[in-house]
Amino acid sequence: MIVCELISVGTELLLGEITNTNARFLAEQMAAMGIAVERQCTVGDNPARLREDFLAAWERSGIVILTGGLGPTADDITKEVICEALGLTLEADAFQMGRIEAFFRQRGLPMGESNRKQAMVPAGCVVLPNENGTAPGCWIQKDGKCAALLPGPPREMQPLFLSELKPRLAAYASGVIVSHHLRTIGLGESRMAELAQDYLDLANPTVAPYAKDAESYLRVSAAAPTQAEAEALCRPILKKLKEILGEAAYSVDKSLEQTVIDLLRASKQTVALAESCTGGGIAARLTDVPGASDVFGWGVVSYSNDCKQALLGVQGATLARHGAVSAECAREMAQGILTRSGADFGLAVTGIAGPGSDGTAKEVGLIYLAVADRNVVLARKLETGRNDREYNRIAAAKQALALLRELLLTQQP
Repeated sequence: MIVCELISVGTELLLGEITNTNARFLAEQMAAMGIAVERQCTVGDNPARLREDFLAAWERSGIVILTGGLGPTADDITKEVICEALGLTLEADAFQMGRIEAFFRQRGLPMGESNRKQAMVPAGCVVLPNENGTAPGCWIQKDGKCAALLPGPPREMQPLFLSELKPRLAAYASGVIVSHHLRTIGLGESRMAELAQDYLDLANPTVAPYAKDAESYLRVSAAAPTQAEAEALCRPILKKLKEILGEAAYSVDKSLEQTVIDLLRASKQTVALAESCTGGGIAARLTDVPGASDVFGWGVVSYSNDCKQALLGVQGATLARHGAVSAECAREMAQGILTRSGADFGLAVTGIAGPGSDGTAKEVGLIYLAVADRNVVLARKLETGRNDREYNRIAAAKQALALLRELLLTQQP
């Protein structure tokens, strides 16, 4: 089986200024094609280090894919370094030069002299046209091996890979690797792994646990000659794991917000939100899903006590006796948004995200959730134990959606 290595180029990646989404995208794409990615590395805009890492990858692997460093500035060095390492020369490509000039002309922008550098390509390479930018990709074949140079911006790299590079890599594919994620909430990673222990040593498919913010996943992966055969290997394992994990396993591959929206849509019901510490985070998650307007139309960010009273009808006595961060307040928020919106469910969250408390003895990470329909109000206490504002807000949003899912499931026949 031919193996592949990925090299991401850019000092900004090493400094953490940009998240490296390219490596993840490419690894997923290669796995789906049955091409094993054995190593990934990130290197800054340093010619000597890039040359060293590329030659090591070239020695070990049949395919090396590099992203980044194809821009017009002096620190964009990928083409120059790879040509020097492989004994190739750079030559001007008149067609690409015309494309770059047209790119700027159509947008009414002046073209800098430095952009001409992007029309220089390795001699003998196949130029991969970039429809979304000025840096073309390159496909180099030498000594029975292949190197692909792709632009760094994901909005350019991803479509170029799919349209130009992926068809060329198909000749090197040997079967497929299929992965599915059994998603759980309400179980820690260790408890989930304990329940699934009998399946963690399988060879094909493999089962591996890992944690996400406030969730835990089991990744089930199978290798086979065809997609259908790989899916057939995964299917019974996923079924068994869902039986073991019960209702904590909320979906295979689908997000929690998509799962909740699907349940609401299937029952022809709607939800309205009353958010405090999440600041609209639940609404953002729901509206990230296309078609969310079918089931969600109302949301109030009630960050202050005055807002909780004026817009949601939370009683002043409740706030005085129990405080804004309390089960009692969360219940009244859920009932208030339910009444005012006319939705089928009211979902509320209030808590202390941090880093400071609210002036009381209540600890950071203390959160109360509530969901109400016309017959019942459920409230739940969540204690994350973390002084981490971002995590606490994410956990609150996800656990609120999980509470709504719980009530929805009780209504199903």
